[in-house]
Amino acid sequence: MFKTIRWISIGVVVLVSAYFFCLADFSSLAYRSETFNSGPERFIPLPILNKAEYAARLFALAHVSTSTLAVSPETAWDSTTTAVTQRLWPAKTVYPNAGAILPFKRIVAYYGNYYSTKMGVLGEYPATQMLAMLASTTAEWAAADPNTPVIPALEYIAVVAQGDPGPDHMYRLRMPDDQIEKTIQLANQIHGLVILDVQVGLSDLQKELPLLEPYLIMPQVELAIDPEFSMKYGNPPDSVIGTFDASDINYAATYLAGIVDKYHLPPKVLIVDRFTEAMVTNYKNIRPLPEVEIVMNMDGWGSRRKKKGTYNAVIYPEPVQFTGIKLFYKNDLRPPSHGMLTPAEILKLTPAPIYIQYQ
Repeated sequence: MFKTIRWISIGVVVLVSAYFFCLADFSSLAYRSETFNSGPERFIPLPILNKAEYAARLFALAHVSTSTLAVSPETAWDSTTTAVTQRLWPAKTVYPNAGAILPFKRIVAYYGNYYSTKMGVLGEYPATQMLAMLASTTAEWAAADPNTPVIPALEYIAVVAQGDPGPDHMYRLRMPDDQIEKTIQLANQIHGLVILDVQVGLSDLQKELPLLEPYLIMPQVELAIDPEFSMKYGNPPDSVIGTFDASDINYAATYLAGIVDKYHLPPKVLIVDRFTEAMVTNYKNIRPLPEVEIVMNMDGWGSRRKKKGTYNAVIYPEPVQFTGIKLFYKNDLRPPSHGMLTPAEILKLTPAPIYIQYQ
């Protein structure tokens, strides 16, 4: 089903990469020497990560006042003193490579699949209406947090868990190329990101991710993986809640890092959905990389109180790198709920989510 995309050239990748390098703010430029084939050595300007701003934004997401640090945010984040290491947030990880989207921008994504009106807004509304809704939603977030620019995204379920086993008994269906390409075209219209969501069923990431590589080499395409539908013990999807181990997440991150290095791309974003403790095991072994920024996304539905409780019980105690939250236009309104969480309420969570997803 999956065809090789022959119209992508390295030249296109490099040109679009240059555009997306500009998404983050940088303090200065450095130069990298590189030899192209057998030609002469050339010098390519590369952005430098603004570490001071990066650290300051992390502390802001954690609601830690930098005026109380006694040192600069960068020095405090780099510190190994007890006072710093005992604090859960911000999570202490590696610095990302230059060109990182997070935490310089907040991603606001609409989620779904065009074949289903019940899986999210991407399939529920005509494309023009859906994009207009997304523009309104991103404007709300820009107004709620003026200090953090917003970048829109379309999160398309490219591998969908199924109730039927299918010909290979893997309980998942891979979407055709034209549906993924439709998402890319729509995202290009709004200068946004594409996030390819993978529900492996009884398959695994090692089989599914390489088939998406023709798209993942594009600098505006990110990845999401959903433990809920990773059925490691042979159960059909939806019969029990699935799980990913740190080793699965590290595989995905390492795979993306290889693409970033090979095609000289800005860091990729890897989103991991989660709403129970058992959905992600051995979280302390998850290793963010300079090439990959990892977001642990709380995707449970319910009332405001329930969602806050799940976030505080599942996401807050197990820091990895960044956090996200999913909002359901319908399920979050089921009784006894009286309304969805507002941007203002979400920004008060610790840490404040830098990825926002709407279904």
